[in-house]
Amino acid sequence: MDHIEYERHLNQAQLEAVQTLQGPVLVIAGAGSGKTRTVVYRLARLVENSVPPESILLLTFTRKAANEMLTRAAHLAGQGLHGVAGGTFHAFAFGMLRRFGQRLGYDQGVSIMDRSDAEGVVKQVREMEGVGKGDRSFPRKGAVLSLMSKARNKERDLEDILASEAGHLLPHAEGIQIIQRGYEAFKAKHGLLDYDDLLFKFETLLREHEDIRDFLVQRYSHLMIDEFQDTNLVQGRLVRLLSGPEANVMAVGDDAQSVYAFRGATVNNILQFTSDFPGTKVIKLEQNYRSTQPILELTNQILGQATAKYEKHLFSERIEGPKPQVVRPLSDMTQAQGVVDKIVELSRTTPLHDIAVLFRAGYQSYPLEVALNKLGIGYQKFGGMRFAESAHIKDFVAHLRLVANPADLPAWQRALSLLPGIGPKTCERIYEATLHGDEAYMRRTCKRVPELENTLTLLDNLRNSRLGVAPVIEQLLDYYRPHMEERYPDDYPKRQAGLEELAQIAAGYTKLEDFLADMSLDNPDPGSGHGVEEDKVVLSTIHSAKGLEWSAVLLIDLVEDRFPSRHALSRPDDMEEERRLMYVACTRARDFLGLYVPDTVYKRNQGSTPVLPSPFVQELPSSTYEEWREGYAGGFRRQQEPAPKPAAQRSVQDDAPVNSASTSQAQPSNGYCRHKIFGRGKILSFIPPNKYKVNFSGFGIKTMIADYLQMEES
Repeated sequence: MDHIEYERHLNQAQLEAVQTLQGPVLVIAGAGSGKTRTVVYRLARLVENSVPPESILLLTFTRKAANEMLTRAAHLAGQGLHGVAGGTFHAFAFGMLRRFGQRLGYDQGVSIMDRSDAEGVVKQVREMEGVGKGDRSFPRKGAVLSLMSKARNKERDLEDILASEAGHLLPHAEGIQIIQRGYEAFKAKHGLLDYDDLLFKFETLLREHEDIRDFLVQRYSHLMIDEFQDTNLVQGRLVRLLSGPEANVMAVGDDAQSVYAFRGATVNNILQFTSDFPGTKVIKLEQNYRSTQPILELTNQILGQATAKYEKHLFSERIEGPKPQVVRPLSDMTQAQGVVDKIVELSRTTPLHDIAVLFRAGYQSYPLEVALNKLGIGYQKFGGMRFAESAHIKDFVAHLRLVANPADLPAWQRALSLLPGIGPKTCERIYEATLHGDEAYMRRTCKRVPELENTLTLLDNLRNSRLGVAPVIEQLLDYYRPHMEERYPDDYPKRQAGLEELAQIAAGYTKLEDFLADMSLDNPDPGSGHGVEEDKVVLSTIHSAKGLEWSAVLLIDLVEDRFPSRHALSRPDDMEEERRLMYVACTRARDFLGLYVPDTVYKRNQGSTPVLPSPFVQELPSSTYEEWREGYAGGFRRQQEPAPKPAAQRSVQDDAPVNSASTSQAQPSNGYCRHKIFGRGKILSFIPPNKYKVNFSGFGIKTMIADYLQMEES
């Protein structure tokens, strides 16, 4: 094997990680810092130092990642690495259970159910137990299975999961728990395992059979774990069980990119690694090969406010580049147009597929999708449904189409499918009777299906009224909501947010026909969903964007209740994950980063209401970005930075980071305060170190940083 010139291809930190082959090593790999290159070169280094490939265990989160690393390492080493055990945690666990399963009582071998099989068992158990019989609001088998899986991976009680993540399903908690017990009993009786069982049964094998654990510890002298920040509790325990007394284990990851708690991942695995493995050598990869230094200055500030973290400061040799922009549109509707204008501007020098718009939740891109469609700009969306493809949006728009055009047969078919007792043939007959005035048939059908008469009366009233687009939508929203809750019992709260966006978009129209025309201008080609397509802007949730990068990134809806989400505002751990999500989003950008912070957002029954900027934006020093504001007459103008104070007027507090001296003065209080937008509010609680939960009359409960509140003297 040729000698590999490590010094030539690696920076100093990467080289240190590659050359440290003994004992526990934790590599904190900042965004864009060459993590994969480091893993690949270390694999080659191990083999170069006479470690047999079959003694190396590489655990990753996708088979593709493991194969890529092994292929590159083999090419580098000039020899095959086929003996390396590389793959996912689940695949490795399955292999060990197949080999030693009889020690756990699986004498006939290990049978793994796929997702379809598991859903079939859930259905069978539900029917056998008579759970939710005749109750159309009971969650579907797939949703029940997902909830059980989430409880298993988070190692929390199922009812706790329902309370914190699916409160609308709490009335069904007892029934779901009955199914959970029956599901586990069914698997045990028939010797079946599902995907989640693989890790837990493998852990049982290692704990209860010391001889097997010792064999594997001796077999795999060197462990390497990729994306360690994404491991869950049982995966963390498996790493400890497999590491052995010498603990030649290298974990690679970034605590700042741990954003999958909803899947069961815990950032504590990487934060506690040095405690779990005494004597750990911590190596930080801080040189970024993706972004310009101005972008990294901003992302370092986001990370600097985290409460629990490994300190790091990303830097780049790409010193030059524009500062990130913080753009403040007047509303979330003008935000959509402002983003489109920026895309058009960027497209003069950047291919459309190298421009990405990122958002916290899928529904947040809906106004932007309509705006892109109107200009004929192609896009592809990752994470969340495209606006016009969402089933509940199609349901709702079908009713709007009937208000505008009674001869729209597809709209009749979609709208009437919501009603019990009306199939495709009856629908066509109703359509013909309506157009030809067959009152006798309509009377008979309405008598048989009372819900039909209510629907037709509503549509007639709306069609004959002279109401504007927004009032029509308001009435239809009230009509459709119970249908939506019955039709989509698993996730109707999330779908409701999409309908709120629809109402917001419609508020800008005076004619229903114009609104429907823009809605129908959706791209005819939804895309394959595999890879990035040429000449199409990328729209993506931040979770779906992890691991990717673009020349230009625009991040929208950076306001409280949207980013961070409403639920996270009251939970410190969730707020920390939202901060990490913000960091992930911003570090996707190579050359340009735009942060959009609308002054108002549309809320049903309230119209456009003032909102607070995301605390993650509020914390940013003004030196890290350019600020642009939309004027009342339209257009965005750059705001000039305030002149620095004369030295005599400056204080230590002026130079302190935002969360340091200035915010350390925040103290618990039970009185009242004032805010420049929300007015006077009652302080409900103090959230250390520097936030208050305040109830503002007319605006509800808000959580905000102390610097933005003026305390009233008692």
